[in-house]
Amino acid sequence: MAGRIEARLSELGITLPKAAAPVANYVPFVVAGNLVFISGQGPMGPNGIEYKGKLGRDLEPGEGMKAARLTALNVVAQLKEAVGGDLDRVKRCVKLVGFVNSTPDFVQQPAVINGASDLMVEIFGDAGRHARSAVSAPSLPIDIAVEIEAIFEIE
Repeated sequence: MAGRIEARLSELGITLPKAAAPVANYVPFVVAGNLVFISGQGPMGPNGIEYKGKLGRDLEPGEGMKAARLTALNVVAQLKEAVGGDLDRVKRCVKLVGFVNSTPDFVQQPAVINGASDLMVEIFGDAGRHARSAVSAPSLPIDIAVEIEAIFEIE
């Protein structure tokens, strides 16, 4: 029988992607006590990176929000691996850190990262509300539009 969060994902029409393998010398997540630290994830879709370029030059804020949402799906996919497939073990999303590949004059980083924050609340309800940072970066690996890391509390 599917758990509460799996049922919610189904209700939302969301299929989580396969958790991506690390692309360098790090692990995708670390479980320390009752916390899960998810390494930075990018906007990886079924055919590879879906959003590349700088916000304020190559991409509009709405595209950035979509990139952040897709990236957050990859965060949740890693989280599912970390909890052995049982997302009902998640007590809350504690913190998201969002990096936005943007031009120096772009100032809508919070709006872009709302794409990820909104998804956490859609999936986990009040337990998805979190502390957050949304910052600009002059560049990100392989020119991805956003990168997001997260901390979750689990049972």
